[in-house]
Amino acid sequence: MPAMVAISLASLLSLTPLSLAVPQIGYAYPAGGQRGTTFRVEVGGQGLRDVDGIRVSGSGVHASVVEYIPPLSDQDRGQVDRFLREIVRRRWSTSVMERVAKETTEPALPDHPWVREIYEKSDAELDRLRTRVFSNKNQPNAQIREQVVIEVTVDPDAPPGDRELRLASNEGLSNPLCFQVGMLPEVVEKDFGGASAPVLACPVMFNGQIAPGEVDHVRFRARQGQKLVVRLHARRLIPYLADAVPGWFQATMALFDPDGREVAWSDDYRFDPDPVLLYEVPADGVYRLEVRDAIYRGRDDFVYRIAMGELPFVTGTFPLGAQAGAAATASIQGWNLPGRTVEFDTHPGAVGIRRAVVGRDRKFRAEVDYAVNDVPEFAEAEPNNGTKEAQRLGFPMVINGRIGKSGDDDVFAFEGKGDQEIVAEVYARRLGSPLDSVLRLTDAKGVELALNDDHKDPEMGLVTHHADSYVRVKLPHDGVYTVWLSDAQRQGGDAYAYRLHVRPAQPDFALRLVPSCINVAPGGSARVTVHAVRKDGFAGDIDLALADAPEGFKLSGARIPSTTNRVSATFTAPQDIPRQVVSVGIEGRSQVGGRTISRPAAAAEDMMQAFLWRFLVPREELLVAVRGARPVPAVWRPLAPGFQIANNSPVRIPLGNTTRVEVEAPAILPDAGKTPLSAVQFRLSNTPRGVTYREATVTPTGVLLTVKADPNIALAGDTSHLIIEAFATAAEGGGRHVDLGVLPAIAYEVVKR
Repeated sequence: MPAMVAISLASLLSLTPLSLAVPQIGYAYPAGGQRGTTFRVEVGGQGLRDVDGIRVSGSGVHASVVEYIPPLSDQDRGQVDRFLREIVRRRWSTSVMERVAKETTEPALPDHPWVREIYEKSDAELDRLRTRVFSNKNQPNAQIREQVVIEVTVDPDAPPGDRELRLASNEGLSNPLCFQVGMLPEVVEKDFGGASAPVLACPVMFNGQIAPGEVDHVRFRARQGQKLVVRLHARRLIPYLADAVPGWFQATMALFDPDGREVAWSDDYRFDPDPVLLYEVPADGVYRLEVRDAIYRGRDDFVYRIAMGELPFVTGTFPLGAQAGAAATASIQGWNLPGRTVEFDTHPGAVGIRRAVVGRDRKFRAEVDYAVNDVPEFAEAEPNNGTKEAQRLGFPMVINGRIGKSGDDDVFAFEGKGDQEIVAEVYARRLGSPLDSVLRLTDAKGVELALNDDHKDPEMGLVTHHADSYVRVKLPHDGVYTVWLSDAQRQGGDAYAYRLHVRPAQPDFALRLVPSCINVAPGGSARVTVHAVRKDGFAGDIDLALADAPEGFKLSGARIPSTTNRVSATFTAPQDIPRQVVSVGIEGRSQVGGRTISRPAAAAEDMMQAFLWRFLVPREELLVAVRGARPVPAVWRPLAPGFQIANNSPVRIPLGNTTRVEVEAPAILPDAGKTPLSAVQFRLSNTPRGVTYREATVTPTGVLLTVKADPNIALAGDTSHLIIEAFATAAEGGGRHVDLGVLPAIAYEVVKR
């Protein structure tokens, strides 16, 4: 006899009217602005019609909605296309007076922001409009087909740097986009025509947008002897594009001297896809910068920002970190630096990667990433190129060193104990070093115990080539062990710095929560996914709990079993709460070595690169946006005498058999556009091992959902949660699905028959 539990459907669904959707955004142009200015920004995405607010992280930035820009209908597109062809023909074939006379009698065009004041647009602006709307090179992308115009004011004392911009509507808060607050004068692309392009004065921040096949030309004046830095941000603004190869806007820059000769070119900086040009100006004159996509793609979300001038830029740092609590100063190399050193903040606290700023008082700042650890530090000393010259050091240790020349090997020896599990880990690429490390561990007889080239660090969601090395080994006996470090490409130089951490294995974990904003209705629930990054062999269960949230919010399904690295849970809002945005904290606890450790769940977005690869991209804020709608309160109740359902009492699914979940609901769902219950469909939105959703059967009091444990996949003893979504098919809109909401997580356990 299958087991059965009951829940109330009407109370659990965050019902969404057909006309509304949570905003999703894909680009902002320009993607930043100067302190002390007010300017307009176009934000592209979908679900933007009802946007009524903007949130920018940090302080000193204020924004409001100016206008919604809908997609042009096919009829309007045809009318605009015909008019553009005609107006261009007239400009070539008639005098100015004749043109004005005819234009003033032209029938009215669609009331659309793109075609307003069309008579005042230059020929280049008209060409750009035609390319944007009608070019057959345009790649269709529903994710950015709508736009809103917002007005942004940045206070004169607003802290400079990267922010997060989100749009808000009654249905919730959008995903975040990078939005930069700068100190340089800003220019937004207007009119580009090669030799007719305006000449800019440096330093300047230039904002551009690449259309399909377009090449942007930026002219600026430079003086002899200037150490010119031209740094472009494109991937930093939009790190991953799901439907484009290689997965981002791959910008290239070419620099031409006053005689038209190409004198510099870049398509990246070391391993960073965003290019940088470093050029010492040989003569006064007007120089030209060409910007394009590497393979001549383009669309609205190919947005970039270029800082140009005698700006500070760091090319090398040493050491790449310091011990916690110790005074630390690093030497730096680069262009236009205010000094040759930078101080590291090593205050005790969480170890890991931190960031220092160079040129804080200038109009442009350079950044230096560095690591802080809590073990003794040693400096590498040459010669240490082989076993006989191995540098003998203590254990545990952090070694600050360089692969100083091509073909160099750095070798270190330490005393180890048998049966001790040790870790050797390199931090180089994660700290901006070009080193592509290879790590090897041998015993006193030269027997290789471990070898690693690249080790993926899921916490580094912006890295696509994980070039730092990591090995974890249980030592076979007491004795001297040797660690060999080299560059995989056999390259080297002053910039090839590293931090080599040799330590006992320290099982630990980090948490990432997706999405970074939880949109939920009062009394309703929303699905979240928590990912565990297991470190140094950690294999325990992780219990999740709200650590900092307003009263009444609940987290269900909050355990990551030792058998998996992620769990889907549900976040439920209290019933009587008005529309608002609140910050929350979620933490995980586990037992490690007889003690309890606690780690916060950091906000992240699950982003796809080029149709295939996925990354957990870290975000600043973990937010909850409470919608304006108010569904009926949620109630769990027992189905039969003696049977209780609760978050800590899992539903039992017999291996190879089914369990029925009874959902109470009225025959007609009034809050969902009077949708009949018979039209509601259900799906299992997470993927628990071997457990599948089978069918739904309407009953006089609701619906029965049947789930099954596959005996060939599931295992007796498996525990997790079922996240079940409800949806209906809209009669209008091409039969698209309308999400009706998500049920709170249903805990289950697979049991033997």
